[in-house]
Amino acid sequence: MSDRPHTAQVAIVGAGPGPADLMTLRALDRLRRAEVVVHDRLISSEILACIPATAQRVYVGKALGHHSVPQAGIHALLIEHARVGRRVVRLKGGDPYVFGRGGEEVQALLAAGIAFEVVPGVTAASGCAAAAGIPLTHRELSASCVFLPGHLADDEATHDWRALARPGQTRVFYMGIQRLPHIAERLIAHGLSPDTPAAIVRDGTRPTQTVLACRLSRLVAQAPAYGPQPGLLLIGETVQLSPHFEAA
Repeated sequence: MSDRPHTAQVAIVGAGPGPADLMTLRALDRLRRAEVVVHDRLISSEILACIPATAQRVYVGKALGHHSVPQAGIHALLIEHARVGRRVVRLKGGDPYVFGRGGEEVQALLAAGIAFEVVPGVTAASGCAAAAGIPLTHRELSASCVFLPGHLADDEATHDWRALARPGQTRVFYMGIQRLPHIAERLIAHGLSPDTPAAIVRDGTRPTQTVLACRLSRLVAQAPAYGPQPGLLLIGETVQLSPHFEAA
C-alpha cells in the first residue's frame, strides 16, 4: 500500500464489480483513510467492511425508479463535507467514469473549487465478461466493443441501431435485462441475426454469479425476470466462447 500523501479532499473511487480483492490498491488506500464515505447501493458487504469504524457512512444508493438522494444532493454532500476539511470518499461500484455519474460529480467539485482525484475501478463490463469467460474483443470475432445503457431501448430516434446491428462488435448493455425484448427487437429489425450469441450475467464476479448464454432469440424467451441483482447483457459473437454458452 502506498504511503505517499495525496492532497485531494474528495476521492471519487471505483470499487469494482463486487469482491474486495478486485479493488485497486489505491482504492483500498483511499477508503482506509476516509473520514466520510458516500456510497452507492451495489457496494458489497466485504468492501463496506474496509471502511474505518470512525468514518461516517452516507448511503446514496439508486435503484430503478428510486433514488434515495437526488444527484444534486450528492454533489452538495461532497462539497459540504470537503469544505469543513474532512477526507471524503465517493465510493461507486465499477468505474466512476463508466455509467457512474463520476463526470457529473467532478464538474460539481470543479465548480466549487474542491480538490479531487478519480480512482479508476474494474468496470462491470470487463469484470463480468471475464468472470463469465466472454472476451470483449477477439481478433477473429470482434474488432470493437461498445458500452450502452439499458434504457437505450426507450429512445429509438437518437441512436443508430443500424450501426449497432452490424457484425464484428460486442455490445454490452448495463442494466439491460429488463429491456432485453426491446433491445433484441430493435437490433433484429435493423439487421442483426436472431442467432447471434448473447448472454445475461447476474452478480458477475461474485459467489452468487449466474450466467445464461445462448442464441439471442432463445435468450429473450428464457431470460429471468428483472430483480434486485445487478445484471449485464452482452450480445456478440465472442459470447460463444464462454464455457456457459449453449449452442442448441
